[in-house]
Amino acid sequence: MERQLVERELTPEGPRRKGTRPGGRRPSRSVTVNLAESPLVWLHARGHLTDRLLDAGEALRTDYERAQLSASITMRWDPVRVKSTGERGLAASERQVAARQRFDGAIKAAGRGLEDILWRVVCAGEALPEAEKTLGWPARSGKLVLRIALERVAEFYRIT
Repeated sequence: MERQLVERELTPEGPRRKGTRPGGRRPSRSVTVNLAESPLVWLHARGHLTDRLLDAGEALRTDYERAQLSASITMRWDPVRVKSTGERGLAASERQVAARQRFDGAIKAAGRGLEDILWRVVCAGEALPEAEKTLGWPARSGKLVLRIALERVAEFYRIT
């Protein structure tokens, strides 16, 4: 598979899709991302997922990363917000809680039994054949189940 390298701005929430900040300023820190590494992009490139399902999977993965649900091995030393500074946006911890609530809502909307395939393929980046084997499913059944789960997630995120 050919690499699809894209430069993204590195923010506290993770890589930002747009290459520049609002107002046209250059990003202060950036990271190069290989879009072809995602199992969802691999399935999309071969016509197994529509644009809507890819966007739903990416929205779920983004909320997973923003909620910082993956394993952490060190203590976080983020500054604590003591009083309101008149800032209109949410604090980092508030953004994390909101992302966690969206993630939990999307998983719940997918329904029982579908959260395993969503977590393995979308969040953990596991290849579909490996996920099928781990879950004890027949070969090539994961695509259909993943599509059903992503349809429900797309409905939750209201992706048209």
